[in-house]
Amino acid sequence: MEKTSVRVLCPKLLIIRDVSGLQWLIGSPFFPQFTIVSTLTCIHTLGDSTSPDYNKESEDLRTLLLRGFHVIGALVVGSKCDLERVAGEAADASRRMRKFLYGDEYGGKLGNQDLIGAIADSESGEIHFFVSRENPTGLECVSSVIYEDDSGKYVWDTGCLLHCVLPIKLPFYFPVNSPSDAGEMYLRATDVIIAKLKDSDVTYMVETLNETSVEAPGPVILHGAKLDFQADLFDVNRFGDSSQGSGAKSFPCSYFCSKNKAVFSVEHADIIQVSLLLNKSRTSSKSAAPIAEYFPASEQTKLLVVDYKLEVLCYAAKDLPVTYAVSKLVVPGLVDQLNSIKNTILPNLLTQHLQLHPYHFCPPGFLHPITVIYELSYGETEMKQVEVRRSLHSRLGLPFDRPLLRIANALNLSTTKDSAKSNSIRRGSSLLRDVHVGIPSSGVSGGVVSLVQGSYEYHHYLQDGFDDSGWGCAYRSLQTIVSWFRCQHYSSIEVPSHREIQQALVEIGDKDPSFVGSREWIGAIELSFVLDKLLGVSCKVINVRSGAELPEKCRELALHFENQGTPIMIGGGVLAYTLLGVDYNESSGDCAFLILDPHYTGNDDLKKIVNGGWCGWKKAVDSRGKNFFLHDKFYNLLLPQRPNMV
Repeated sequence: MEKTSVRVLCPKLLIIRDVSGLQWLIGSPFFPQFTIVSTLTCIHTLGDSTSPDYNKESEDLRTLLLRGFHVIGALVVGSKCDLERVAGEAADASRRMRKFLYGDEYGGKLGNQDLIGAIADSESGEIHFFVSRENPTGLECVSSVIYEDDSGKYVWDTGCLLHCVLPIKLPFYFPVNSPSDAGEMYLRATDVIIAKLKDSDVTYMVETLNETSVEAPGPVILHGAKLDFQADLFDVNRFGDSSQGSGAKSFPCSYFCSKNKAVFSVEHADIIQVSLLLNKSRTSSKSAAPIAEYFPASEQTKLLVVDYKLEVLCYAAKDLPVTYAVSKLVVPGLVDQLNSIKNTILPNLLTQHLQLHPYHFCPPGFLHPITVIYELSYGETEMKQVEVRRSLHSRLGLPFDRPLLRIANALNLSTTKDSAKSNSIRRGSSLLRDVHVGIPSSGVSGGVVSLVQGSYEYHHYLQDGFDDSGWGCAYRSLQTIVSWFRCQHYSSIEVPSHREIQQALVEIGDKDPSFVGSREWIGAIELSFVLDKLLGVSCKVINVRSGAELPEKCRELALHFENQGTPIMIGGGVLAYTLLGVDYNESSGDCAFLILDPHYTGNDDLKKIVNGGWCGWKKAVDSRGKNFFLHDKFYNLLLPQRPNMV
């Protein structure tokens, strides 16, 4: 008998969290049995931390998990205990969860497979794995545990992503005198949509988004009448690497995947686009005239239209026939998401117009994406949304001091071949980023360099065809600072224009309406007002009476870059600059300032910017005795504080 092994793809530390309780072990039907790809913490419990609320947990997991991944066991984190008893209870919990999630799907196989029960000692970190057998019933201790080194390559060499977007407008009528019937009518209308997804008149077009050459495979059309929705995914015959026939049923998913690249992460995964088309016309051998039927309403009715957009992501083995990828992954995924949105909308159907939108994320430490449905009626900084994200951070084992699940963090799944040329899910701005990287050293002997943490965009005079030469340097510095918060995903707002900055100051009462559209300067205090209004970011301000005093602040500035890491705006004097770092020798007092100068008026040529000194180290007094900071002018330094937030 072959020795039972557990294979762990996720980093070992993700299995042991600093929280006692239950965690769901996630695997895939496309991986060898007992292969763990990720863990999700159970956050809905009844009484103690190891008694799941299966209804709430299953609702969350059905949304979070892509079709193509499923629960394969459970892990209990705690102190020393009866290992076999607790492992058996963990496996039983996962078996019950699978029945809640999948019911009799796949002939009940998902609820009746052999599962993992594991115990992690919260003190020593030691993990004990057991396998709970369904037939014959029993618990087996597993001594062979394999931690995969190249887990990203393992996941994405095996599989690919299927992406389907489906906008829906759902009209239905309900009696004006009986608004309580609206819910029932809405449920019926939703059931019609679900049935339509499997209708024989529905056509699915499958095409690649990764290949843009003339050798790219053409789209494949799958007719609903020929899709097998009853097949058991576990019994489907899968292709070898080179298998390919002539019919649509003979195409493996690999037909749409790139043949010339190695894939190590989700950002570069092969993406197959699935589009749903409805055949409104039919050919018939019989002649027939159009028929219209009229069903008069017995009482006054009201029309309500609910509209939303489904966006489903699934994971499939590359050797899975594409027909089964659509019928057993994409369509069930659409149904799951539609039901999830329906259950959220139903309680407030007539009182609120919820704006629900699905987003896909791949947080640090995760090998596969997860899906979250956000309510867009609330701003990202409003407490309700913050609590939703905190709950997700808790489930996913993510830190609570940085935004990892904001809309700006979401994977950008391109839906056109033109935008797929980059072979990347994420897209960015065309402005220069991080122009300080690679510049010559400051010349400070024995100094310690403290720099801005993370990325930013370089904003300067005359960008975007807007002439702000002579008055807009502080505006440009503010734009660079806002870009830093965007690049670190603290916010998804667009970088504000000069006019939008002015409008924000008018709205808070700091400026008169005539200020909008003017060429008036702004300083550090105004920047702090705008950052607070637009981003909810607080700032610290350092005042110095003379430029000669700035070197005395180097230690404080170094601490800012080490602890906060945000760009600093230097105002006052007659010019505004952005400070990106300091090089400071505490013993000698020698120091230099890494200045990003917004007064540059040329094109975005990195070599020209660096060679021209528009981004570079500046001594308070240079080798010729010239003062960079004027001794007869005051300066205000604006130090934006990194939000401690999710």
